[in-house]
Amino acid sequence: MEIAIGLLAIAATVLGGSWLADRFDLPPPLVLIVIGILGSYLPFVPEVALSPEVVLLGILPPLLYAAAIQTSLVDFRNNRGVILSLSVGLVLFTALGVAVFLRWALGLDFGVAFAIGAVVAPPDAVAATAVGRRIGLPRRLVSILEGESLVNDATALVSLRTALAAAGLASGVASNGVTFGGVVLDFAWASLGGIAVGVGVALVVSVLRRHFSTEPAFDTVLSFMVPFAAYVPAEELHASGVIAVVTAGLVLGHKSPRTQTGASRLSERINWTSIQFLLENAVFLLIGLQVFYVLAKVRSSELSAGQITLAAVGTLVAVLLLRPLWIVPFRFLGTRVFRIEAQAPWSHTVVLSWAGMRGVVTLAAALLLPPETQHRDVLVLIAVVVTIGTLLIQGTTLPGLARWLDVRGPDPREDALQAATVLQAATRSGLDVLEGMHDVDEATREMLRSRSEDRLNQMWERLGPRSGDADETPSARYRRARMQMLQAERDEVLRLRDEGRADHVVLRVVLGSLDLEETMLDRIDDQESRLAESEMLPVDTIDAPCEHLQETDVCIEPRTPEGCEECLRDGTTWVHLRLCLECGHVGCCDSSEMKHATAHFHGTRHPVMRSIEPGEGWRWCFVDEVVG
Repeated sequence: MEIAIGLLAIAATVLGGSWLADRFDLPPPLVLIVIGILGSYLPFVPEVALSPEVVLLGILPPLLYAAAIQTSLVDFRNNRGVILSLSVGLVLFTALGVAVFLRWALGLDFGVAFAIGAVVAPPDAVAATAVGRRIGLPRRLVSILEGESLVNDATALVSLRTALAAAGLASGVASNGVTFGGVVLDFAWASLGGIAVGVGVALVVSVLRRHFSTEPAFDTVLSFMVPFAAYVPAEELHASGVIAVVTAGLVLGHKSPRTQTGASRLSERINWTSIQFLLENAVFLLIGLQVFYVLAKVRSSELSAGQITLAAVGTLVAVLLLRPLWIVPFRFLGTRVFRIEAQAPWSHTVVLSWAGMRGVVTLAAALLLPPETQHRDVLVLIAVVVTIGTLLIQGTTLPGLARWLDVRGPDPREDALQAATVLQAATRSGLDVLEGMHDVDEATREMLRSRSEDRLNQMWERLGPRSGDADETPSARYRRARMQMLQAERDEVLRLRDEGRADHVVLRVVLGSLDLEETMLDRIDDQESRLAESEMLPVDTIDAPCEHLQETDVCIEPRTPEGCEECLRDGTTWVHLRLCLECGHVGCCDSSEMKHATAHFHGTRHPVMRSIEPGEGWRWCFVDEVVG
């Protein structure tokens, strides 16, 4: 009963802390850590023991997997050089720097000093994702941070194991049995063995999904099994369970559009989002709850308060400084000397060097130190200080630093433009297949064409100005009217349910279809609200510019800058405006009733038109159907 009450209290506190953070626009990790620290001093709050087994086996695998299935394998591969330099090189560099400092400050054995250096070295996947998601960093930076924090735990845990063995603290391993060659082989096996296990689990799950996963519930349960099915065998083989989980997540996330049904992907996304929300926020609460008990144990240490303070604060400062000391030279060498890394603004490098928040893995790894470790309680305190210190210092200042350096995430309208061009290409492929179907009657063929065009026009309508109901697009009017209809339909279904006039199974199917449609409309409205706040639109394309785009001027004087030429003449209404870059004709887009821009192309064969909506500068080639 006590365990059940404790879990309920943690969940309730997580929900309350997250609501409080959202209400006052504060980072949820920091709010929950503060709540945890305050709670640890309250007499009625029992001690919540955070054992390393619970963290490393119960919390870490699902959190890593939830992050990995949402991480792009393509982006991970494209940034592998930077990710490996951070997840391997920086971890070892930080561990060595902290070891040198603590050996001087506390006189520790070098093996023990390097062990605690490995403990505090890796930034945390949970912290990086939580803070990065909130402040909206550029996608490449987010990909690098996620990739680093997904892999660096393996480097840290292998380094910790090796350091403890060198210090004679690892069970079954003599200190004189640790050699440089053995360390290299151990790290190689941890990496390659973890990758092999992860790929193997991903292949097995993919086969099961193709042959047996017809129900979303079956697929979701299978998905819940994956992180543990990858982590446990890898650890039993003395490989890296972390790398196994990350590899399985990256591969399955990449293959999911081909191996899962749409309903299964939707169910998996919703369930993992809920689990990730609860676990990652509970982690920060649990970190705060450890503070009182860690400080209580340190009071019995033979070290003086000055020595303990010097060691804890000095390690925190070292961790903060060692990251830029590694990243800045590596960036210079990668871009200027070896030319192996894409040129990026220095402002991105500065933000990357300050995004090193630690998290639960640091605390869990500290608890792995054997009881006979020299000054163990002080070392655990150091891990707590580094974890909370980086979250408080870097977590609170990183958003301001990003704003000051003008480092922003992708413009939602740029995303809308790219989404429209992707859907345009996909729709073209679908219509090509439709044209080759000889067993489809003309009425069905026309209905499919119309639905494809409506879906495509809805995507293009996301561009353009948003100035109120007067400029409401046809798709926006449809969503508003359809939402009102859905509410009326749901009310009628519920009336039939309350009167007992239909079977509950049938009612559940009907309500499910209404809920699914409402979810899709809500998602579109949420995207529209973010687009309305956007002010600029860089041109981004998925195809190389065709010869028509290359040969056409970027702009030309419009003949009727006040609006669509034909609409002004006939009194009809337009949605968005397009400018012919050959004759200056202004026409309305395909979402408009008369589609004068397309009609102008068919009448004149002038290939390229440009959007002349405020803030937009993209061009469209009617001949090759590419944007530029």
